[in-house]
Amino acid sequence: MTIKSDRWIREMAGKGMIEPFEPGQVRYAGDQKVISYGTSSYGYDVRCAPEFKVFTNIYSATVDPKAFDPRSFVDVSGDVCVIPPNSFALASTVEYFRIPRDVLVICLGKSTYARCGIIVNVTPLEPEWEGHVTLEFSNTTNLPAKIYANEGVAQMLFFQSDEACEVTYKDRGGKYQGQRGVTLPKT
Repeated sequence: MTIKSDRWIREMAGKGMIEPFEPGQVRYAGDQKVISYGTSSYGYDVRCAPEFKVFTNIYSATVDPKAFDPRSFVDVSGDVCVIPPNSFALASTVEYFRIPRDVLVICLGKSTYARCGIIVNVTPLEPEWEGHVTLEFSNTTNLPAKIYANEGVAQMLFFQSDEACEVTYKDRGGKYQGQRGVTLPKT
């Protein structure tokens, strides 16, 4: 496996791998500074869409991946989402991904958020998976924390194998194939 460079990412984006696609690294929106997004040296920095699901305990719901109770979160829309102390929120990427058969994508949080105690977690994007990526944000601090929509929140790293796998996510009929927006747990 080899990690892929900015040149490869731009080439694959031209074939529909990432939409919408930003070929460079964006640091300003007009005259306003933003947390950077777009193509980096060996990855792609994704943006967060402006719809969030913030976990709450107001209904005393139990978080159960086999029987997910939608009362365990509240919906928030806007340019900023405030995650309560020691809490958690879900969002999705602005970008829609179509992963090639011989590629695995790993996601890492951006240091700007990590330095604020906000951990971004995403499971690997498997070969031939496609959709908006559901992002998980953990606020590990005892203070409220902000997430900014339409700005960079995580970096995708692309690893290409020297051979295609025998069975892809699409071949298996993966349950999150083609997801749009924030997707809750499924069994």
